[in-house]
Amino acid sequence: MASMVIQTSSTSTPPPPPLNHPIKYDVFLSFRGADTRTKFTDHLYNALHVQEGIPTFRDSEELEKGEDLSQLFEAIEKSKIAVVILSSNYASSTWCLREVAKIAECRNKTGLIALPVFYEIEPTQVRSQTGSFKKYFDEHEQKYKDSTEKVDIWRKALTEIGGLSGWDLKEFAGVQRGWCAGYPEGG
Repeated sequence: MASMVIQTSSTSTPPPPPLNHPIKYDVFLSFRGADTRTKFTDHLYNALHVQEGIPTFRDSEELEKGEDLSQLFEAIEKSKIAVVILSSNYASSTWCLREVAKIAECRNKTGLIALPVFYEIEPTQVRSQTGSFKKYFDEHEQKYKDSTEKVDIWRKALTEIGGLSGWDLKEFAGVQRGWCAGYPEGG
């Protein structure tokens, strides 16, 4: 697997508390399937889980849209690390936003480690919610105008996770193509 270079962020956040919960997965993958499932996430899952034997959770395509997220929330709670693959349409999905809110909550309460991966998107778009993130949040504010607290929680979670040190894939596009070429499609 290609070595990972971590991009630092100008946002300073206090370190999370130590892990103090039962662990089932080393890694939880949060991603917008339409953006990254076959182009990146399946390859990452194969590298971690299949090739290296690292217990990794990713949602399956069999989970129905609108289905209860309790299975995903439980997987987040029982993970050491959450890799949040942020892409241009990540904020379009209330499913993804609920996941990232749970990840931020567990990071602060249980010490879950969160690693943002910026997939074909500027990190500042996530932190500042500009570009497609602004567009989708404007839509969410209209849709949920009677429960603005929900949208505020999602905004805060994305700002927090997007402000962490992470991996900006634009800087490693050649590495990503070469690394992904070594793994079969799917997972």
